[in-house]
Amino acid sequence: MMKDEQQYQITICSDSVGETAEAVVKATMRQFDAQQVKTKRIGHIKHEDEIRAIMEEAAKRGGFVAYTLVQPELREMMREEAIRLGVRAVDIMGPMMQAFIDTFNDSPKRKPGLLHEMDEDYFKRVEAIEFAVKCDDGRDTSSLLKADIVLIGVSRTSKTPLSIFLAHKGMKVANLPLVPEVKPPKELFMLPGNRIVGLIMDADKLLKIRTERLRAVGLPFGAKYAAMERIVEELDYAQKLMKQVGCPIINVTDKAIEETAGIIMGYIQ
Repeated sequence: MMKDEQQYQITICSDSVGETAEAVVKATMRQFDAQQVKTKRIGHIKHEDEIRAIMEEAAKRGGFVAYTLVQPELREMMREEAIRLGVRAVDIMGPMMQAFIDTFNDSPKRKPGLLHEMDEDYFKRVEAIEFAVKCDDGRDTSSLLKADIVLIGVSRTSKTPLSIFLAHKGMKVANLPLVPEVKPPKELFMLPGNRIVGLIMDADKLLKIRTERLRAVGLPFGAKYAAMERIVEELDYAQKLMKQVGCPIINVTDKAIEETAGIIMGYIQ
């Protein structure tokens, strides 16, 4: 509980974006009744003069400073200003870096922002996630030929969460719902079977999941969507189509998303 109604500020400083320090500060704040405390993040600090100005403002505000500075001259200036102005400054990365130096006899790269460096893998994952969203639930069938994997299956067989999970691994995944009354797009039959994966589930498990889905969206129990006869019809149709395109079939009953994704990645590799 704060001792008065004064507004306090924690200043978060970094020579990168400051996300690491901010995450630590906010995790700490959740342990306290901190309504009178706000945070201010200042990133991409390059010069010692910036440190001096930041610390003088912090001294006026009556809070403290948390920082991640990898450049030694900036860290030294932060320490000096903290002593001069009587402002507490918490070095988030310093002790960890020193432990690494002492233990492994190594020296840091001193390059800000390595944690969030936007390398080739990062952009590949972003592109894959955007692709999965664009091609979810058969929305963009013209892009099926660009997919690394196309997941096919009846409704509620985990196609969407699997697509997103695999996208985070950098794979471009499209998914397509199979419905007896809807003719599959021609692009599906233009793909080699090893780029398609069929997902099925035991009928009784699928019945339970669909019934819960109806309840969640407020639809009446007993709708055709959650009728056993309809589910069996859909599964029979789906398996015939999967055999027609020559794709592997995975029964996802009681399988975690991670487990199914591992099997799919094994097919690709």
